[in-house]
Amino acid sequence: MSRRWTQVKQGMKHSRPAQCSLAVLVLFALASLSAFFSPWDPNQMSLQARMLPPDTGHWFGTDEYGRDYFTRALYGGQISLMVGFLAMLFSTLIGTLVGTVSGYFGGKIDNLLMRLVDILMSIPAFFLLLVLNAYLKPGIANIILIISALTWMNMSRLVRAETLTLKEREYVVYARASGEHPLLIIARHIIPNILPTIIVAATLNIASAILMESTLSFLGLGVQQPNASWGSMLNNAQSYISEASWLAMFPGVLILLTVLSFNVLGDVFRTVFEPGANRDE
Repeated sequence: MSRRWTQVKQGMKHSRPAQCSLAVLVLFALASLSAFFSPWDPNQMSLQARMLPPDTGHWFGTDEYGRDYFTRALYGGQISLMVGFLAMLFSTLIGTLVGTVSGYFGGKIDNLLMRLVDILMSIPAFFLLLVLNAYLKPGIANIILIISALTWMNMSRLVRAETLTLKEREYVVYARASGEHPLLIIARHIIPNILPTIIVAATLNIASAILMESTLSFLGLGVQQPNASWGSMLNNAQSYISEASWLAMFPGVLILLTVLSFNVLGDVFRTVFEPGANRDE
């Protein structure tokens, strides 16, 4: 793995888009974590300051309630990025567990788990999203739960395919013949060798999770007022497009840059980790 990470660093050095993407993500993360330094309360209303355009006092202007839009964007970034990361983490754990167990044990277990995955993948994600949200109270924890429940299936299929190949390798066959417990074989020999595939898929899953959270919040099914996320800010801005276009422009650009940056980094990881990559080095 150390050689692979060296190749990742070299790939980053030779890719200007990847460098810009990493810089954007680091900037957004640091800015969101530093939101409490803002002199403005993100939920404080001021009817006298409604719909002010961007200026030196309010960098992103103010919204329909006179709240500082830049400060709300910073706090919204905390929620959007946190939801994306945690949803990716949980979906990766579920997908990896299901994929490795299904691929390693095979037989009836494999058939049962893969048919379950097929059934879930055949149901439109948006329909499942609405059904789950209808039975769960709005909140960040439930948003993470919903997104995780809708995004682990692809990960499980990727991991299963890799596990089917790896379990026939000599070191896995030897470990199995020596009586090592199957769960230890999976933890010691299978998962470490499919980690590159997991990393690539997880990077892309963060972008998908952020988009899904934005969609939920945009539809009014996600983060509830007075809290903000980039998606809920877009939802609130749609009524004021003609008179205050900046209300939609700023959260839209933030979502676009974040998702694009994660996708670019995912492409770099995929290029480095694919079989035969960088053999000339």
